[in-house]
Amino acid sequence: MPKRGPGPEPKPGPVQLGLFGPLTPPAPTEAIKVLPAPVDTALRALADQLPAALRLGTSSWNFPGWRGLVYAPDAPKAHLSRHGLGAYSQHPLLRTVGIDRTYYAPIAAAEFAGYAAQVPASFRFLVKGLGELLNPVREGRKGHNPRYLDADAFTRECVEPARTGLGDRLGTLLLQFPPQTQELVQDPAGFAAMLDTFLAALPPDVPYAVELRDAELLTPQYRQVLRDRAVQHGFVVHPRMPPLRQQLELIPLDLLPPERPLVVRWMLHQGLVYDAAVERYEPFDRLVDPDPGSRSDIAALAQRALQLGRGMIVVVNNKAEGCSPGSVLELARAIVMAMQPSTS
Repeated sequence: MPKRGPGPEPKPGPVQLGLFGPLTPPAPTEAIKVLPAPVDTALRALADQLPAALRLGTSSWNFPGWRGLVYAPDAPKAHLSRHGLGAYSQHPLLRTVGIDRTYYAPIAAAEFAGYAAQVPASFRFLVKGLGELLNPVREGRKGHNPRYLDADAFTRECVEPARTGLGDRLGTLLLQFPPQTQELVQDPAGFAAMLDTFLAALPPDVPYAVELRDAELLTPQYRQVLRDRAVQHGFVVHPRMPPLRQQLELIPLDLLPPERPLVVRWMLHQGLVYDAAVERYEPFDRLVDPDPGSRSDIAALAQRALQLGRGMIVVVNNKAEGCSPGSVLELARAIVMAMQPSTS
């Protein structure tokens, strides 16, 4: 299994031409103001032990608390959102990132292209699809959502901008379904049938993953839809969902498409809701609530996937343990340890 050697990462690709001129805007001069944190030899050595098929990263990158961990200690806060991605991608353990803002509103292909221009060719993005199109009720729970599972809208507003702007740096387009209505949860076969129709209408050349928030929908029918449509299950560590080990029993790896990367997101610490986690963990500069059980489960899943020759994207949220770069570091150590041959 190939390892990532110590050589330099490939440079970003050339400017892509669009209908009205360059699609990929040149990197702005302000980008040089966000420098990466210094990296010691031990961290680089750890990164070099990870297989090339495994990409670890975080949910988004705009966090001033990461100065000294990901960014230089004096990195200006005002530039992190727009220009911090290049420095982020120079961290030896961070080879993927989640683009979460697309869950709330679409972004244009040119903006995706601007992201792609800041990172090496080996870097991959995990892009969330627009949540409005995956929610059966209108925002604020005000009746049925007429745009629910509208495949044409999803293709136009989510798929086309991401694949046009990111090109081969698009790792996976994530369909994160919020909690569904009670009627759908009580009819998992009906949900699976609607999901099948939706996925069948999407462009097939894009890697997709479906992430649920209702354990009742993890049924044989759902599993069959994923298999038929060559779509990944989005394994997620979240209080609303069963532990990873149980998800694996319901959705075995050998039923998922081998040509597309597995997706794991470590999202929220057990017993917390989102707002409470933010209040507890800000400024996200250290591990507050270590979760060795979830870390061990993810490491075991990574070990199994790598043994099967599967690619894998793992994204960690600050709300998992308090500091996602710290979680990635400890997870990398756990994966390397799990990969060591047994001495027994």
